[in-house]
Amino acid sequence: MPVEVRDATVCSAMYLVRADAARAVLAYSDLDITEVLPGKALCTLVFVRYVDSDLDSYNEFGVAFMIRPPGAGHPPPRSVLSGLKDLGRHGTGAFIHWLPVDQGFTLEAGRSIWGFPKELAEIDIRMSSPYKRCILRKDGRLVLDLLIRPGMPVPGSSAPMDAYSHRDGVTRRTRWTMRPHGVRSRPGGALIRLGNHPVAKELSELGLPKRALMTTTVSHLKMTFDNPIQL
Repeated sequence: MPVEVRDATVCSAMYLVRADAARAVLAYSDLDITEVLPGKALCTLVFVRYVDSDLDSYNEFGVAFMIRPPGAGHPPPRSVLSGLKDLGRHGTGAFIHWLPVDQGFTLEAGRSIWGFPKELAEIDIRMSSPYKRCILRKDGRLVLDLLIRPGMPVPGSSAPMDAYSHRDGVTRRTRWTMRPHGVRSRPGGALIRLGNHPVAKELSELGLPKRALMTTTVSHLKMTFDNPIQL
């Protein structure tokens, strides 16, 4: 430790979803959703191609929510922008709800070290065309087909943030530092088709498919994952 990612390509789509529906999804944990607007929460869908890392090369998909753990004591922000600025402060962080991967070594490491909810799945990531695409299947059933159109170049910033997980009754917080290069972002920019897998049904109950609040692509990302802290 720490575990290093020396090169990865990342595409993400952020959605405003109903806070009550998001709370229902995360009812198994002891963490609460951050309301970036009254009654609204942030859900992020992300797919990653890990090119060079301590856990080998593999593909990954993630479903995450912006949360504030108990006792943070910071009032909800009054705008989406202030909510995003709040990320990583006052105990705010990203709760990793689902994290399928396509390789066994990272599956075992993610579960045993950080308690991440990793599962094996078929993850077809296509980065070579102007439109970035991920087709995700689990147990032979389509979960989703997500297409992202890169936006305009924007400055990348290196900042630590907290990733939270809850597995086998234990909540963990992991400090996670990102160093991005080749960042592009835009409002909207995503097209999503849901399949018939239970996770697809869960996403539909959040209100997806809908217009993305924002999409971001990173052509080269370095990351560092520290030891987790059990809460």
